[in-house]
Amino acid sequence: MSISMRLVLLTLLALLAPAGVRAGGDEVVVIYNSRVPESQAVAAHYAAARRVPAKQVFGFALTANEVISRAEFRADLQQPLAKALAAAGLWKLGQTPIPASATSPAHSETRVVAAKIRYAVLCYGMPLKIAPGSVSDDEAPYITRPELRRDDASVDSELAWLPLIHTEMSLVGPLPNSVFGSTNRLLLSPTNGLLLVTRLDGPTAEIASNLVAKAILAERDGLWGRAYIDTRNEPTNASFYPGDVWMREGAAICRNQGFDVDVDTNLATFPVAYPMSHIAIYAGWYDGDVSGPFTLPAVEFMTGAIAYHLHSYSAATLRSTTQSWCGPLLAKGATCTMGCVNEPYLQFTPHVGVFLNSLACGCTFGEAAWAAQPALSWQTTVIGDPLYQPFKEKPIVWPARLARTQNPLVEWAYERLVNLDLIHGARLPQLEGFLENLPATARSAVLTEKLAEIYAALGKPSSAIDTWQNALKLNPSPQQRLRLRQTLGEKLLALGRQADAIENFEKLLAEAPDYAGKAKIEAELHNLAGTNATEIK
Repeated sequence: MSISMRLVLLTLLALLAPAGVRAGGDEVVVIYNSRVPESQAVAAHYAAARRVPAKQVFGFALTANEVISRAEFRADLQQPLAKALAAAGLWKLGQTPIPASATSPAHSETRVVAAKIRYAVLCYGMPLKIAPGSVSDDEAPYITRPELRRDDASVDSELAWLPLIHTEMSLVGPLPNSVFGSTNRLLLSPTNGLLLVTRLDGPTAEIASNLVAKAILAERDGLWGRAYIDTRNEPTNASFYPGDVWMREGAAICRNQGFDVDVDTNLATFPVAYPMSHIAIYAGWYDGDVSGPFTLPAVEFMTGAIAYHLHSYSAATLRSTTQSWCGPLLAKGATCTMGCVNEPYLQFTPHVGVFLNSLACGCTFGEAAWAAQPALSWQTTVIGDPLYQPFKEKPIVWPARLARTQNPLVEWAYERLVNLDLIHGARLPQLEGFLENLPATARSAVLTEKLAEIYAALGKPSSAIDTWQNALKLNPSPQQRLRLRQTLGEKLLALGRQADAIENFEKLLAEAPDYAGKAKIEAELHNLAGTNATEIK
């Protein structure tokens, strides 16, 4: 089947595909701290952007600190919010029969039996975490691991089980999430004991407020760019192995969605010199504070970018641009992220594979974040617009849509379709011809780089080198330019074109004088100069 015929077929299939579960502002309650003026401003902005009804915006007088005591949380937020939701008719309580189990007889409990809302958005200025209290061993005899006998938690995770507030719940240790891993979006609801809690937060109120605008723009124009996955690659370390499995699953999901995926398999995180361009998705671990390319003055996050770093204290604070990970990632331009406010232990952190797969299947950010969470009443905070739905549209609809409005992002729509064709068995010569004849290729560094990669895969090194050189003339981003120069240098050396390689690396240093990998390039130039001198003699 030709590519043009396949595009027509996929377009028809996309148009005939059934609509997903609706996600709108009427399903959201917005919560702000009435003692923090910026909190109310962020709430008003979000409510207007997502058309949340005024009766679903609630203010509570809370501490302005990131930490709140358990008593304050219960008296000033948890109980008043539950009462407000019932009083406003946003959910209805009723008696639910509970069958007998090995530990309790059959009985009934007061639970949410009907709900008009599924999401709660906590706005900048809301407390982040609940301080630990004193817990005796006899309060949680079923928890055999002493390190889990704690009652501290993130505010988000503690509010997530709010629909079960009238049941007898232990506050010690993690509470199992009954819908963990669910692929049925309808199950992610207060009627199943889960409120999808996220926050609009970050180092500043402006950063927090802008998260919804970026989410809406990405829904309108698409989430584009590249995926970067960072593993620790410690196959002999059983305690770390599950995290690497999740990361590798995430990489496979991103590839199956048509993204170019860079996977770092070193024990350390991505080095600062790594040319990380056009970031659509990042998932990695395990540095305590933000590191590598994310410490550079400018990070190339695309609009709508999803970024997550797995670390026990990745959200210990959200107010810093240099400490932990969540605050810095948001400050550098990420649209949504997750993190832990205190030690969760690996098995109770978000499952990256489940999270990215849920998004790829059309879930909202809020749905995907909590479907990926094994535990409630624990340590995870979820930051971003819960209604953000980056993959609600099929890839095939984007080229024509973006071309109609002359949106420059159309280059990424074509690039993603080429990657999907590769995954589904298209022959390289077909894709070569498609890109050669596509008018957008001649104007796009992204598509020209892709064409160069196809030439290289077809065993046409000279054509690939010429095409990488052409891509450099098409206004690539700073990080893409670094990648192109590095790739070009390697390919020139492989063909024995040392003089051209030297010229290329010298241009790299001239174009990026502050490049973090400058010393390595200079050493390479020194070695090449010595080799050339020896050959001349």
